[in-house]
Amino acid sequence: MTDLVATEATETAGEQFVIELLDRAVAGMGGQSRDGQHEMARQVARALETGDHLLVQAGTGTGKSLAYLIPLIAHALESNKPALVSTATLALQTQIVGRDLPRLLKAITPALDRPVKVALVKGRSNYVCRHKLEGGFPSEEPAEGQLFSLGEDTSVPHFAAAVGGPSSQLGKEVVRLREWAEKTATGDRDELLPGVTDRAWRQVSVTSMECLGAQKCPMAAECFSELARQDAAEADVVVTNHAMLAVSAFEGLAVLPEYDVVVVDEAHELQDRVTGAVSGQLSVAMVHAAAAGARKHTAITVDALNAAAANLELALAGVPNGLLPNGLNDEQLDCVDQLRDACRAALSDSKGDSTATPDGGRQLARSRLMLILELCERLLAARENREVVWFSRASSFDPAQGFSPPDDTAPALINIAPLSVAGRLREGLFAGHTVVLTSATLAIGSAFEPAAGGLGLVGEGAPRWKGVDVGSPFDYPKQGILYVAGHLPKPGRGASPEALDELEALIRASGGGALCLFSSRRAAEEAAEALRPKLDMTVLCQGDSTMTALVKQFADEPDTCLFGTMSLWQGVDVPGGSCRLVVIDRIPFPRPDDPLMTARSRAVAQAGGNGFMSVSATHAAIRLAQGAGRLIRSTGDKGVVAVLDSRLATERYAGFLRGALPPFWSTTDRKTAIAALERLAGENA
Repeated sequence: MTDLVATEATETAGEQFVIELLDRAVAGMGGQSRDGQHEMARQVARALETGDHLLVQAGTGTGKSLAYLIPLIAHALESNKPALVSTATLALQTQIVGRDLPRLLKAITPALDRPVKVALVKGRSNYVCRHKLEGGFPSEEPAEGQLFSLGEDTSVPHFAAAVGGPSSQLGKEVVRLREWAEKTATGDRDELLPGVTDRAWRQVSVTSMECLGAQKCPMAAECFSELARQDAAEADVVVTNHAMLAVSAFEGLAVLPEYDVVVVDEAHELQDRVTGAVSGQLSVAMVHAAAAGARKHTAITVDALNAAAANLELALAGVPNGLLPNGLNDEQLDCVDQLRDACRAALSDSKGDSTATPDGGRQLARSRLMLILELCERLLAARENREVVWFSRASSFDPAQGFSPPDDTAPALINIAPLSVAGRLREGLFAGHTVVLTSATLAIGSAFEPAAGGLGLVGEGAPRWKGVDVGSPFDYPKQGILYVAGHLPKPGRGASPEALDELEALIRASGGGALCLFSSRRAAEEAAEALRPKLDMTVLCQGDSTMTALVKQFADEPDTCLFGTMSLWQGVDVPGGSCRLVVIDRIPFPRPDDPLMTARSRAVAQAGGNGFMSVSATHAAIRLAQGAGRLIRSTGDKGVVAVLDSRLATERYAGFLRGALPPFWSTTDRKTAIAALERLAGENA
């Protein structure tokens, strides 16, 4: 059930209290409350009282964090269960815990009956494992290019010897990690500054499958991850991320405390993040690594595992990359079935003595076997469970060249992912909880149904929900121009000479201050390489340095340009004149060979719908809005969003895509856009 217009229901006492707290918080933090922020706070408070799910689109600058945190806190103080906040990124998670909540609580705590306790919960691999630090897991370096996701690097008691000596870069990092681990109160990786490489971090951390568990680990009482979970169980507000929410909803694992309400921030990312968290990948290399580990750490016979791996390798020889509409063929299924039986037997043989001292090596080996067994079970039941299966091959990464195309001669990887996460989210997340989903880009035009449908809120048996757009404090028609270069040829492979000429002209007119968003890393690098010799201004490109350093330089230098890809589409907040031009090279449709998107489009078409509009166009609309949203970040910002894809002016679906964008004043006239940028350049001179 949707209601796109806020009702004029009488304000309840709970809503009045929330608004009073909001006004107090805004005043205490030196800000000014806005109508949209008030409306959002009321709607969230009402949803928590009624139990109906709520989708809230809150434009940039609304102050949505305060608008949902305050009613969430008010609810949590009256409940015997903690309230959850889930974010798509660790960066926002850290911002809420490290900045937003401390400032908010400082302002409102005097008006509360008691102090509010806040906890942060991340995946187990984000924390130092004390048992691993003490040598509780064996040394086991991975094979070249190995794809195992479980503990491909494990530590030993003598760290320096294990990682090439204290003089190596890795050795130095691990020594610093050991020293930090003795002082840290949380063991949280994000508190380690400067950070370390992933390889070094894996020397001191474990995944959830590798962990011995609180009942077996000799250091459970001191475990940073367990202590974080204990804090969460006693907290009023728990901040976590979408991946943890997915594990809780899909696997039923107790990774989060029992909760009754949850706010999902960055909700436009929820479907993709949940899908990613529950996708799997199987390779022959994984089986060989699991067999070697089982032989080494449990002393069992692994002939059956190696035989199954050899047969699977033969069945996968020469298979092309791409979607398997009917799943694996009979020969491949027989090999997976053989592998499943071998894993079951190996797990049975490797149990060991339950009364013996916990053995990290045995646990690691069994974890690998369990993962492969689970993947085999999923692959064998893929058709009846409506899961998507496809073959792929790994890409290599060169710091100078970026990602290379997949090597067709490399071993094939079997991938599996759910066709839809809607049903499981409906059961695991929306049933039994009140859920508030919010984002700056949640509706397309005034329709919330595309987002709601992908999350399980549309269709027979769907729960009650309401969609509300609380607007934005920005005057988009006066602050920004949307320029669509309708005269350019349709984009093909790589940037056309005409598109590069257009980009050069726009940047020259703006005098820099351009954030240029590209559909691929290669496109960004080629454009930067082509334009650097022609422009007398700095052109930064993703990959030149860390993202944090690049964004800081772009913000600090008003005439600098920054070229990049999707991580910039959603991760840049640069108010002021340093970002007065946002260029989008093409409509961000999913790749035409994306197996999961292809399967979802076909499923919609088979059900009588429009697969392109429901999947590809909806995907593109949300991401296009995210990219365009980089331009106006404060009430004083002005600028131009330029889209170099003529399809946004000429194709039948163009109106649907533009409906997701902020209501900029729009034009297809090149002279108008150039003149506006030249005026802005003069104002910023």
